[in-house]
Amino acid sequence: MSADEISTVLDTAAAFKAVGARAIKKVPALRGKTVINLFVEPSTRTRISFELAAQRLTADVINFTAEASSLKKGETLRDTARNLEALNADIIILRHGAAGAPHFLSQFLNASVVNAGDGAHEHPTQGLLDVYTIRDKKGRVAGLNVTILGDILYSRVARSNIWALLKLGANVTLCGPSTLVPRVFEQMGCKVTYDIQEAIENADVINLLRIQHERQRQTMFPSIGEYTSLFGLTKARLGMTQPGVLIMHPGPINRGVEIDSEIADSNQSVILEQVTNGLAVRMAVLYLVNGGKGTSEIMGTVGGSKSRLTP
Repeated sequence: MSADEISTVLDTAAAFKAVGARAIKKVPALRGKTVINLFVEPSTRTRISFELAAQRLTADVINFTAEASSLKKGETLRDTARNLEALNADIIILRHGAAGAPHFLSQFLNASVVNAGDGAHEHPTQGLLDVYTIRDKKGRVAGLNVTILGDILYSRVARSNIWALLKLGANVTLCGPSTLVPRVFEQMGCKVTYDIQEAIENADVINLLRIQHERQRQTMFPSIGEYTSLFGLTKARLGMTQPGVLIMHPGPINRGVEIDSEIADSNQSVILEQVTNGLAVRMAVLYLVNGGKGTSEIMGTVGGSKSRLTP
């Protein structure tokens, strides 16, 4: 996606966030369409967020659970997806543990495929909702210093954030244990440091990531206690930062590991706002994938008046 395309998604999301503040929160953008949540990997926030987004766009929504499907009987992902398409699915939202799975499906399906996270590769809607939150709180993204702190190597969130932030003109610093933040990321245009004070002292935004234990094939650092002592965002370290720094986290949070509970619940934290914004961003993504033309078509106003959103 280009910077202009990302901005179109963010602008559309802003319009849908206003819709969410109305007494009647639905618009008919996907009326008559069928959206399937094909989640082959565990998820709470992303699955529920996509489900609510589709429902608020008046789509018919089917939640697919891998544990109760023919995938457990040996059916391939391709055959499963083609059967879903044969049932007239219009949009398939895929969460999968294998990098590239959404791209693989998109090559032979006529239905739209939305990536809800694929292995340690990317998580595009999380990246979009994160830059939306930054723009909403700071008024811009260009020129801001954004530090991503934690497990970068195994994080799909980190990769999508890096692409979106750099395209919108932010300065991105990565920090964490050297085993989890290899210098190869500098080739993407990021700064890499292993000094947490250097990483956070001039940051406008600190985006914390949990340790992705489920994707690691070996122990990447001696202990959780050592990780926290060297890279955890503690109250003392927060005192090194600029006033007004935004604290972000895609969740789930491991309190007392990458972030102190007091900081996670502080006024500087926008972690719950990220969840709220994620709903608006995913509404925008589904709307645009279905052929929506952006904010010019979203004519509903806050306060309960009838929406003139055209399908």
